[in-house]
Amino acid sequence: MSTVIEIKHLYKEYQLGVIGHGTLYKDLQSWWARKRGKEDPNSLLTSVDNIKYGKVSDHILALNDINLNVKRGERLGIIGKNGAGKTTLLKVLSRITAPTKGRIRINGRIASLIEVGTGFHPELTGRENVYLNGTILGLKKFEIDERFDEIVHFSGVEEYIDTPVKRYSSGMHVRLGFSVAAHLDPDILVVDEVLAVGDVEFQKKALGKMKDVSKGEGRTILFVSHNMQSITSLCDNAILIDKGSIVLEDDSQTVVNKYLKGNSTHFLNKSLKYGEFKRDIKVDGSVRFTEFSYLNDKGDSCDYFTKGEKIVIYFKYRVMRYVKSLKIEGSLGLNINSSLVVIRHTISATPLESGHEGEIKITIEPDCISIGEFLVRFHLRGKTKWENYDYLSQTNLPNLRIFNRKITAKINQGDIMLELKHSIESY
Repeated sequence: MSTVIEIKHLYKEYQLGVIGHGTLYKDLQSWWARKRGKEDPNSLLTSVDNIKYGKVSDHILALNDINLNVKRGERLGIIGKNGAGKTTLLKVLSRITAPTKGRIRINGRIASLIEVGTGFHPELTGRENVYLNGTILGLKKFEIDERFDEIVHFSGVEEYIDTPVKRYSSGMHVRLGFSVAAHLDPDILVVDEVLAVGDVEFQKKALGKMKDVSKGEGRTILFVSHNMQSITSLCDNAILIDKGSIVLEDDSQTVVNKYLKGNSTHFLNKSLKYGEFKRDIKVDGSVRFTEFSYLNDKGDSCDYFTKGEKIVIYFKYRVMRYVKSLKIEGSLGLNINSSLVVIRHTISATPLESGHEGEIKITIEPDCISIGEFLVRFHLRGKTKWENYDYLSQTNLPNLRIFNRKITAKINQGDIMLELKHSIESY
């Protein structure tokens, strides 16, 4: 397969808190350098010897010596923590921002979906934006006409296609934006985490479309996502970016396993105590979570598991003042916008006095939950939702991470397991 993207020693440096150079002299200096085809003296990289963790004083290296070759027809996943440099890399490849230093060679047309509403003019209708995007990609009007009905049908926004896109929801923006990018025959399709805004049905549909155009039409896909199962389902290979550098390049499952393991050390062999919980919503404190942990088969505390292991979510609680009843409600989701599994259990239907303490064990049976990274949220409540005694969420709990050495997920099965077989004990 021929190489469609070649990146050599790519750097992107930003100066924190500064827009422009601040002086007319430096602006003229930069203009004169560009006029003569010289390197901008005000964009030179700081000496690498002085760089520590990608940052020097008020400068930061968003991309630090990136070297990468992408073949035609390859589906490449890009993963890493927030702020690692994933989106910056896509913006440089899409020519949204210029590199500070390095060389990029691209063979073919790129269609990018990096932010919600990318490439759309808010005052134009959906129909007009489809033609605008097609024209930008170099297509003739008759070529866009041939694809128009298919684009609109795939997006599912037929009813609103003649409405200005400024009135679209974020989900509608994503649906139409992806449909345009995927159907206007780009050689390289670049998709950032924006698909997480869409509903689960459209996410599956989009993943299937990307796989089809890559296999059937030989297009190259660059896909950034925090959904690890989407990465392993769609992508053959992946790269892991950390602090602006590529730290691992391998098959997607190997890279995902490395990422999940590497992000699981903070809470490994450690249960959270009451003083470590930070509440992000108002609770009345009548009953408090006093301890939380994930337990494996051996009863040890950890937050990553191999697919097929039994998982126990363990709580301790204490009644701070008299309550008439007590129940626990919780959910597991692949991202903040989804609650894929809802767990409800009445701990006590009779009054509990101040000072009462108890434990709750939620056992998730083996093989009933997919690989991936799940956000966990739990409430302690009374009979009504207004009796919100305590709450733990993704802001104060470690995510639940499940990985596997083999690829077991299939796109046509979806990205989630909607039925979670579990049992709850409270005492």
